[in-house]
Amino acid sequence: MLRKFVPRSLRAQMVLLTLGTILLVQAATFASLNWSWRKFTEEVAVDLTITTIHTLRHALAEIPSDQRADFVQQASDGQWHLWSRKLPSHTRLERRRQRRERMAERPPPPRDDIRTVLRSYVEAINERLDDDTRVALSHGQEPRLYISLLGEANLDTEPFNREWLVIPLDKIAKPIATPLVVMWLGGMGLLLLLAAAFSWHITRPLTKLARAADQLAAGNPQRVTPSGPTETRILSERFNAMLDTLAESNAVQRTLLAGLPHDLKGPLSRMWLRIEMIDDAAFKEGMRQDVQDMQRMIDQFIGYVRGSDPGSYQFQPMDLHAWLTEKVDNWRSAGSDVRLHTSVGGPLPVQGDSLALGRLIDNLITNALHHGKEPVEINLDADANTIWLRVSDHGPGISATRRHEALRPFSRLDDARTRTGSVGLGLALAELIAKAHNGTLELASAPGQGLQVNISLPRA
Repeated sequence: MLRKFVPRSLRAQMVLLTLGTILLVQAATFASLNWSWRKFTEEVAVDLTITTIHTLRHALAEIPSDQRADFVQQASDGQWHLWSRKLPSHTRLERRRQRRERMAERPPPPRDDIRTVLRSYVEAINERLDDDTRVALSHGQEPRLYISLLGEANLDTEPFNREWLVIPLDKIAKPIATPLVVMWLGGMGLLLLLAAAFSWHITRPLTKLARAADQLAAGNPQRVTPSGPTETRILSERFNAMLDTLAESNAVQRTLLAGLPHDLKGPLSRMWLRIEMIDDAAFKEGMRQDVQDMQRMIDQFIGYVRGSDPGSYQFQPMDLHAWLTEKVDNWRSAGSDVRLHTSVGGPLPVQGDSLALGRLIDNLITNALHHGKEPVEINLDADANTIWLRVSDHGPGISATRRHEALRPFSRLDDARTRTGSVGLGLALAELIAKAHNGTLELASAPGQGLQVNISLPRA
């Protein structure tokens, strides 16, 4: 289940890990500070307030009752005042549980009222007071704080005035957390940007390496510049070393494939001369067929070497429609049943190498004639951006499970090739030429029976 919510890219996972760690640390820090602040409020601020209340009570007890109100007004610059409430002699202070039940029935003050912040503070003070002194909050529209001034000993007398010190809370503003929240969000955003930049710095070499691997798979290897942490630098250096090894191996392979056929041309020419000097007609015909197969193999080697060398291509503007029509006419004039079907009436401009494209078409038609059945049908279609070329035969075809194998160099499918003279380079060379023209080549089943080769080329 968690895999559905976890991003797959390394960069996103690193950002998520960094941000999650920061959030957990911030939450733990906030919880620790909140707990510390509450402990400070309960142990220090409450004790200090209780001491202040006791001091106020004893100080006011020394002042005559008719002068207390004026004294409180003058001492507080007119902000505090005394409130006298006449109580009967049988009145007793409410028990703490009764007081809580009564206050729970009253509607709570608004959220933005200062009394919501002071409620727990007042409850902590009442819990710690060791006499009949009580601290209460008003429930009216105006926030007030009440502190009782008359002790329990006075309740044995006749009806008396219960005095309360009234402290207005209008000028006490509720702590505003908006700046703190804005600063916290800004800090989190900055940390997120730093995490994203740090992740980008780490994963950028890996992204370049993945892109270079795709280029290598596409037949266009490119070196990468080592950068980032030590591990990614080492990985990039190993990748470049692998490219050097592959390039050296390809160079040796091209040299071998190019040199050996040229070296064999001399002996083949001498064999042709000796064959012509033989009088036995049956033996001569067999030898001639063997030499022709050998010559065909050599031509395939030479064509593959040229097709795998990007420097051998000479691209120029050409009309694929007219060019293909001419190629098909040449095959038909040679006695092969090759048919061209096209829905395009006008020219089809492409940037291509006519010699390379000629090898591509000749290889596909030759494969269709040797390993399939006539007629060989070529369909040509196009739109504004792409040209599709489909070459199909009426033979047994190639199964879908072996089509990828058929495109590999030197791959020979025994069940599809019963004649000699093939080294398994025809389809591989055709794919190389298509990729060199920024196109694609795929194998499929023909609509009726046989193999169909689908080629797409970009339109110039």
